[in-house]
Amino acid sequence: MERDVMSFDVVIVGAGAAGLSAACRLKQLAQAEQTEISVCVVEKGSEVGAHIVSGAVIDPKALNELFPDWPERHAPLTVPAMEDQILWLRNPTQHWTIPTWLAPKTMHNTGNYIASLGNLCRWLAEQAEGLGVEIFPGFPAADVVYHDDGSVRGIVTADMGLSAQNEPKSGYMPGMILEAKFTLFAEGCRGHLGKTLIEKYALDKGKDPQHYAIGIKELWDIDPAKHQPGLVIHGAGWPLQDDTSGGFFLYHADNHQVAVGLIVDLNYSNPWVSPFDECQQLKHHPVLAQYLDGGKRVSYGARAIAKGGFNALPKMTFPGGLLIGCDAGTLNFSRIKGTHTAMKSGMLAAEAVVSALKHQHTEATGFESLFSNSWLYSELFESKSFGPALHKLGPFWGGAFNTLEQNVFKGRLPLQLHDRKADHLQIKPTTECTKIVYPKPDGVLSFDKSSSVYLSNTNHEEDQPCHLHLHNKEQPYRVNIPLHQEPAQRFCPAGVYELIEKDNQPQLQINAQNCIHCKTCDIKDYGQNIQWRVPEGGGGPNYPNM
Repeated sequence: MERDVMSFDVVIVGAGAAGLSAACRLKQLAQAEQTEISVCVVEKGSEVGAHIVSGAVIDPKALNELFPDWPERHAPLTVPAMEDQILWLRNPTQHWTIPTWLAPKTMHNTGNYIASLGNLCRWLAEQAEGLGVEIFPGFPAADVVYHDDGSVRGIVTADMGLSAQNEPKSGYMPGMILEAKFTLFAEGCRGHLGKTLIEKYALDKGKDPQHYAIGIKELWDIDPAKHQPGLVIHGAGWPLQDDTSGGFFLYHADNHQVAVGLIVDLNYSNPWVSPFDECQQLKHHPVLAQYLDGGKRVSYGARAIAKGGFNALPKMTFPGGLLIGCDAGTLNFSRIKGTHTAMKSGMLAAEAVVSALKHQHTEATGFESLFSNSWLYSELFESKSFGPALHKLGPFWGGAFNTLEQNVFKGRLPLQLHDRKADHLQIKPTTECTKIVYPKPDGVLSFDKSSSVYLSNTNHEEDQPCHLHLHNKEQPYRVNIPLHQEPAQRFCPAGVYELIEKDNQPQLQINAQNCIHCKTCDIKDYGQNIQWRVPEGGGGPNYPNM
């Protein structure tokens, strides 16, 4: 197929914190060197921020470097973290309060801000455009385009106007090739192009497998009398059981709102686990209900989180491009923070690319040195055993190990732990596990999936190719249904996967129009049979203030 071609010095895939920080830094460096660097950012969401969802408590460390005058530029960081509370939920009604001095230092939030990451990205996009960056929302990057020598040439955007049968409709528009001297992939966690690049260039050779969690978040308007701006609550324990690990958060933001949610590690073994229903059950605990009672849920979202940390970091450079941010897995799970690390990785990538362009190199090899000499490397290295400790030793002894390592040895404990079993391989047959029957939602504190997806403002054109591809259409019927009762219908937080009866036989139905792009199915499916692809441009959630 003949496609139009547009050429740039740098193409960036994804208008998140990493991609936009890289774009801004590229333009800043070009201005400093009095040269021109053309930069294009493509974003699959309908607008910048539409697909961004995060807790979020944000460390402004990287922002201080990128825009030291960010307060004067009115960056949307207005609620400083004022108080930390760390809780252990013993059962549905009781809890322990953990003294902050007993918690790892990484859980302390003095100097950070409670904010909407989506709004921060919208602000970053304004700064980028002011510097001359071209940003194209509603244009998903569908595939990587390569030169004959195997180096990355750029990307091709998704075709528009294809029917469910993959045939052109009226108004069909083929995707464009966006070629560049360097392409930065900043798709976020489990980027579908990043995944192919890691495999093609063996970027994860010798590394631990990446580990993931699913984060589920709701935004609530609450009674002003109960609102405590700056209060940061983290906790673990109930309702998660057995080897299902994770933790919850409740952040008091501005405008009498709180962000509440649950993070569930995707290495759990019980196929009956439903992270969505665990989150709904969680909100009935008195320590959360005391704030939510009388309030109104106004938004809902979910997103996978890369939590493998330092030991799972792939090589981030390859001929013609780099992986940055959560596409590479730079989130620091010991702090439950990835914004500042994603931003810094993008800024370092920009420095490496500018140097490579100047010297006409085809690979930004200088990135490795810049990264290893940065605070980003030190921060991730000091937390390298945090996740494996929780996975191998459990929340109690793992928490004790992490407190010792972080507070006493300052992240330099000689013992290094690893977790070398991929999350999707952990699932067991239902016959070996206790069935979990979740209580029905009450419509006050807990809700069903359909009403939740409605609050995410998710929309897809129904007459388009299904973007959730099964490599083997028989796999669900040979393995997932008989052995695991199709766990996709439970680990998906949006009701995309559904078992229906047809001719007295279970049939898997994929409701792709419900997809909120969390990528959990691409990660947790036992046979790695589900491949998430980009839908038509602008499809998916439209998160306000998330």
